[in-house]
Amino acid sequence: MGVLLAAAGVVAARQAAAPHAAPPFTVISAEGPRALPVTVVGGAVMVSLDDLAAMFQLTVREDTLAGGITVTHKGRTVILTPGQALASAAGRLVSLPAAPVREGRHWLVPVEFVERALGPVYGARLQVRKDSRLVLVGPVRVPRVTVREDPLGPLVRVTLSVSPKAAYTISQEAGRLLVRFDADAIDATVQAVAPQPLLQAIRAPEGGTTVAIQVGPRFGTFRSSVVQQENGEQVMVDLAPSAAEPSAATAAAPQFAAPAATGPLAAIAQGEARSFRTVVIDPGHGGDDPGVKGANGALEKDITLSIARRLASLLESRLGVRALLTRDTDRAVTLDERAAFANNNMADAFVSLHVNASLRMEPSGAQIYYLSPNLWGDDLRQAEATREALPTLGGGTREIEMVPWELAQLPHVAESAALAGAIAGQCLNRVRLGPQPVLQAPLRVLAGANMPAVLVEVGFLTNPDEQRQLVSGAYQNTVAEAIADGLVRFRDGAVAAPPPAPDAPAAPARRQP
Repeated sequence: MGVLLAAAGVVAARQAAAPHAAPPFTVISAEGPRALPVTVVGGAVMVSLDDLAAMFQLTVREDTLAGGITVTHKGRTVILTPGQALASAAGRLVSLPAAPVREGRHWLVPVEFVERALGPVYGARLQVRKDSRLVLVGPVRVPRVTVREDPLGPLVRVTLSVSPKAAYTISQEAGRLLVRFDADAIDATVQAVAPQPLLQAIRAPEGGTTVAIQVGPRFGTFRSSVVQQENGEQVMVDLAPSAAEPSAATAAAPQFAAPAATGPLAAIAQGEARSFRTVVIDPGHGGDDPGVKGANGALEKDITLSIARRLASLLESRLGVRALLTRDTDRAVTLDERAAFANNNMADAFVSLHVNASLRMEPSGAQIYYLSPNLWGDDLRQAEATREALPTLGGGTREIEMVPWELAQLPHVAESAALAGAIAGQCLNRVRLGPQPVLQAPLRVLAGANMPAVLVEVGFLTNPDEQRQLVSGAYQNTVAEAIADGLVRFRDGAVAAPPPAPDAPAAPARRQP
C-alpha cells in the first residue's frame, strides 16, 4: 500500500508541474500588434526561444558539449545554461525568475527574459508588462488607462485615469460612446460594471486603442471634462438621462425631521457672493490608520474616501471648480500635511470628512464642526503676525507677513461658521442631523487651514441603522449632494453671526482629528 501511495504521489506531482497553455501575450511594435504564445511551467510564464527567434530575428544554437544555449542578434549574444536562472547578456550577468526548460524539441525561457536578457543586446527598448500580458518594442506609446464608474445622483460618471496622458477623442455611435486614444495601444484595466439604466458595460479590447462605453436605455446625452495630474490626467465622461428623472440616491434617501436650529444654522443669512475656484476635500484617516471600525467591518477611512470622490465629481460638474483630494488612495497623511495641501493649492474652502463613534449605540446624526478659538492659549492669541524681509531673484528684498501655523485659521473663523451652517442647512430633511448639528471644537486638522474650513462627521458608524446607510452608495451620494449644495450656498454668499467670544466654552469633540 505504501508503494502504491508513493507512486500516486509522483504521478500527481508530475501532473501539477505539467506545462499548460495560457492566454498569449501581445507584442506591440511599429509593425502593429502580434500574438506571442506562452506556456505555464511550474507557475512560471514561459515562452519558446523558437517563437522569439522568429519574432525578433534571433539565431538560437544549443551547444550540447558545453551544455549551454546561445541567443544571438546582430553579433551580440546571450548565453543561457539549463538548470540555472541566470543569463549572460553582452557580458553582463542578469537573473531570471526561472531556469530554461526543454519541452519536446523546444527550449522555453521565462517571459521576463525578453526585457532582462534580450533587451540589452537587441538595440531597441523592450518592456514586459506581465500583468497586462504586453511586450512593448521600441518607442511605442502605450499609456496605462484605468477605468472606473461612479454614480452621481441622476448621472453616472465614467473616469479614465491615463498615465502618461495621451490625446483622445470621444464619439457616439449606436448604443456606445467610444473614447479613442492617439496611441499605438492602451494598457487598460476596466472595473466590472453591473448593468444599469444609464450604463450597461465598459470594454477595452486587448491591443486596441479604444474604450467602449455601452450606454443603457435611459441614456440621453453626455459631457466630458479633464483634470490634469502630476503623472497624467483624468478624463471624466458624465452620462445623463434622456429626460429629467429623480435622482435614485435622493429617492432612496430617508427623510429626517430637522433638529432645532442653533448657532450658525439659525443665524445663516445672505451676503455677497464669494470667489470660488478650488475646493480641497480631506478624506479622514487612511493607510495604517483605519479610523472607526463598524460591527460589520466597515472602515471609516474607506467611507470617507468614497464620499470624497463623489463630492469631488459633483463639485467639478456643478460648480466647474477644481476639486482636489488630500488623498485619493489608501495612504497615511498627517494632520498638518492635510491643511498644508489646501494652503499650497490656494483653496477657497477646506472640507474634512470623518465618521463618528460612541460607546453607546444610540447616538446618531451628522455634525459639522468649525474651529473653536479655545485651541489658542492666551499667549498665542496675543501673538501678532511678523514681517520679514526675504531676498528676491532680481535682487533686493520683499517683505512677507509670517503667521504662526496655529493662527492660520483665526481670521477665517466667522466664514468657517457660515460654511458649517450652509452645509447643515442643506442636510435638513436629507441627512440625519445630530441634536446640535453645528459645533465648535479645537480640531488640529483645521488650525493650519488659511481659508474657510470645516470638519463634517457624516454619521455614527457605531449606530446599527447609520452603519447600514453609511456603506450604501445611494446614501453616500445623498451626503455628497448635501455637502455640495452647502458649498454652493456658501459660494453664493451665505453668512453667519460672529462666532462666540474666545472665552466661551467649546462644544466637546469626539476626538482630535
